[in-house]
Amino acid sequence: MTRDARAFWLRSPGVGEIRSVTLPDPGADEVLVRSRYSGISRGTETLVFSGGVPVSQYAAMRAPFQEGDFPGPLKYGYLNVGVVEQGPAHLLGRTVFCLYPHQSAYVVPASAVVAVPEGVPPARAVLAGTVETAVNALWDAAPLVGDRITVVGAGMVGCCVAALLARFPGVQVQLVDADPGRSGVAEALGVEFALPPEAAEGRDLVVHASASPAGLQRSLDLLAPEGTVVDLSWYGDRTVNLSLGGAFHSGRLSIRSSQVGMVSPARRASRTFADRLALALELLHDPVFDVLITGTSRLDELPDVLPRLAAGTLPALCHLITYGE
Repeated sequence: MTRDARAFWLRSPGVGEIRSVTLPDPGADEVLVRSRYSGISRGTETLVFSGGVPVSQYAAMRAPFQEGDFPGPLKYGYLNVGVVEQGPAHLLGRTVFCLYPHQSAYVVPASAVVAVPEGVPPARAVLAGTVETAVNALWDAAPLVGDRITVVGAGMVGCCVAALLARFPGVQVQLVDADPGRSGVAEALGVEFALPPEAAEGRDLVVHASASPAGLQRSLDLLAPEGTVVDLSWYGDRTVNLSLGGAFHSGRLSIRSSQVGMVSPARRASRTFADRLALALELLHDPVFDVLITGTSRLDELPDVLPRLAAGTLPALCHLITYGE
């Protein structure tokens, strides 16, 4: 029985540490989970690590099982896959996904975990939260058969969106990124790749996920008349300047925000958060998502890994954190 655990804490912006945790006994409706993998959601977690969450967004950006408060000390993260060691009979011994931070074991309500379907490897299952974001974005965007669609930003979220769009019949998908090295990822996902200056124009829909003002501006520039940019990026405390002259008004262009914290209005009446997450896990039967897992580190290496990810010296899509048996 696991009673002691280790967890990653942000001590202050830019400084992380591993702390010891004593776990409570699980109650009748709780589970004790031993972590196998957790994933670093690079965009959000590096922004949190760097102290870039605006004061006005402290409440909105809280993770489900966050401890502490922005800007720190706090325990943050939400991509965790583990095995239930104690809990209800139908979950005992099952591999589960939970929106829990980087911690070797934890106790949560049984309702907070979702069983990973048979045939989905535990390491791939850490992408469930990111695929869930992509599902919500496509509910918001509502692409149509035959659309010409561009995804700007080949990070975790952008690649998951592109992977799902590649399944739509008749849709032309182009993945755009400033890093030419992402062309191999695009090929594995089954979509075209282009650098920003070479991106195709006249697009019906552009999904923006680069988290950069330049990427958002380029997304607008790629639209056909009356086209829409669905913006998945979160900029933290940065100012975003756009040029809204030219074709923005004459072309009746639109920018729409999409965020995973609420189920898309298009499905809110008929889908719950649990339904959306279960769908994301089912979609992860596709082995194409393995291309998004680009590195692994042990939990005790995380205080050194996050600064490198934040600085860009460790290039990664989804970086896995592993936990010893």
